[in-house]
Amino acid sequence: MEALKGVKVLELGQLIAGPFAGKTLAEFGADVIKIEPEGTGDPLRKWRMLRDGTSVWWEVQSRNKRSVALDLRSPEGQRAVRELAREADVLIENFKPGTLEGWGLGWEALHALNPRLIMLRISGYGQTGPYRNKPGFGVLGEAMGGLRHLTGEPGRVPVRVGVSIGDSLSALHGVIGVLTALYHRDARGGQGQMVDVALYESVFNVMESLVPEHDAFGAVRERSGSALPGIAPTNAYRCADGRYALIAGNGDSIFKRLMRSIGRPDLENDATLAQNDGRVARVEELDAAIEAWTCHRSLDDVLATLDAAGVPVGRIYSVADIASDPQYLARDMIVQAPLADGSVLKVPGVVPKLSATPGGISHPAPRLGEHNAEAIGARGWPVRAPSCAAHAVVQEGNAA
Repeated sequence: MEALKGVKVLELGQLIAGPFAGKTLAEFGADVIKIEPEGTGDPLRKWRMLRDGTSVWWEVQSRNKRSVALDLRSPEGQRAVRELAREADVLIENFKPGTLEGWGLGWEALHALNPRLIMLRISGYGQTGPYRNKPGFGVLGEAMGGLRHLTGEPGRVPVRVGVSIGDSLSALHGVIGVLTALYHRDARGGQGQMVDVALYESVFNVMESLVPEHDAFGAVRERSGSALPGIAPTNAYRCADGRYALIAGNGDSIFKRLMRSIGRPDLENDATLAQNDGRVARVEELDAAIEAWTCHRSLDDVLATLDAAGVPVGRIYSVADIASDPQYLARDMIVQAPLADGSVLKVPGVVPKLSATPGGISHPAPRLGEHNAEAIGARGWPVRAPSCAAHAVVQEGNAA
């Protein structure tokens, strides 16, 4: 039994944040109807690397979904969304605030139409506040949330993480909000509600002790490269073969095992290094001692020695490493997924892992408008069929 079987989701978002939330719900059984502009579809269909004209990213982001092509600017398209929303449990959107209101599809209108509807709204800065009308993408949310300032080497330009982490974090916060709202509605007898997620707030929410440290001590955390400020020792250490070992010796007992492994009983038994605050005060000394040991050994030797000692250690993975790693494969995190044309593609598996109601991939990403007839016709969700001609307009105002 799929955990979210019977939950009907209408996805109006494009690109990353909204669709990632829809993807996650669909993987656990929700029936997700994705609304796309006819003729062009979600721009993600053309993002990054294409195979036979379609992004392979699209095959992951839109698996398990159905596609309906509509022009949300047209009265016919807006009427179709209202009819679909009337029967939906959840509606997901990531347009700039006010866009849906301009189409007569805002929260007040849809809540009046369907009081049980849960509406997930992901935007750059949220539905309220002085920045609400500003367009925002993940990169801006990452910067405003405090992440960009901390990413990179000291004294160098702040760099981005390498993926659109702000969008994905917002999607996951959105999923938490949707599931909480579903529980409130169905287990507590409540009504539907709006879930308001801002990109910058989703990033800010995982920024650990940034604010209390600033308030208590006036501290402004800065870029620290591969180290983790205030926690020691944990860093990337160069090995004899030019590769790097990631070693986390910051637990009190783990630190002792690490020092024993590298032949430094003096540091192992130093009472001033027994706890983290003492180690932080001498972090440069500790890092130098660890690298003096790693730099004379290959990465494989370092990994084997510290694994045997029970010290957390690892390598830096490329995607080539990921695709062949036995741990990934044992947990079905790299799976062969069938595509609509009958071919197969290696894609990421589903997380989290549920013991009784695991998620899965039930069908491939849809062709544009593949499910118009069944979704707004006689089959699928029970709605009246509108006229949906003349659609080829790209939807505007996406937050991400």
